[in-house]
Amino acid sequence: MSASLDVHWLPTLVTATDLADSTVVMIDVLRASTTIVHALEAGARQVIPCLEVDEARALATRLPREEVVLGGEREGLPIAGFDLGNSPAEYTPRAVAGRTVVFTTTNGTRAMARCRLARRVLIGAFVNATAVFEQLAACPTIRFLCAGSRGQRSRDDELLAGMLVGWLERHGPAGFRLSPNALLARDHWARSLAGRFAPGAAADPHLLAQEISDSPAGRRLASIGQQSDVLLAAQLDRLRTVPELDVKTFRIGRLGAS
Repeated sequence: MSASLDVHWLPTLVTATDLADSTVVMIDVLRASTTIVHALEAGARQVIPCLEVDEARALATRLPREEVVLGGEREGLPIAGFDLGNSPAEYTPRAVAGRTVVFTTTNGTRAMARCRLARRVLIGAFVNATAVFEQLAACPTIRFLCAGSRGQRSRDDELLAGMLVGWLERHGPAGFRLSPNALLARDHWARSLAGRFAPGAAADPHLLAQEISDSPAGRRLASIGQQSDVLLAAQLDRLRTVPELDVKTFRIGRLGAS
């Protein structure tokens, strides 16, 4: 049987059952996915996603204070009393190395909650795209779950999904069966940027940043003065870390970490 690829535009358009027994790549380019990759690359022990602010605060109080970092946002802005916001630039070794990040965001952590029946859940971003792609080639059923932005489809997430679909179709094993949404995402990417980006190839981040800035999430960041995060998120293959969500413990660790 051929492997199947599907793309889900928003968490509200899919159920946990739809994702059951599949490998899911959760995508929230601006910014949860990108920030989680940066946090683990910087040496965080793990990231614990929480749906609500109060849930994150309560969990943090149950951990030794010197071992925990509270991070996240609401409506793009840092949360009062939290250590860090949701900018990838904040998640440096000095801030998070050796510590647990308790993390809540408007879109990304809610998308993860849909994945509780999946076989595997990887966190995908442009910054770790090739590393994620390399994990997918042998997977029989792949679902790309776009987090969107405030209940709207978001171009940044869909472009990454389309790029990965195109890479798998072109560079992966033969026989991938693409759903209608996967075909749409692939074609959207092809019309925008295909041919200029390939697995492991050098790419101009400003070109990609221009594309993903024209999205609900990109426009929101511009409105709150955080345009620099768009360029950070557009650094294709800057990092090799692949975060993986353990659906049993609901903890995110670095793939391959002991």
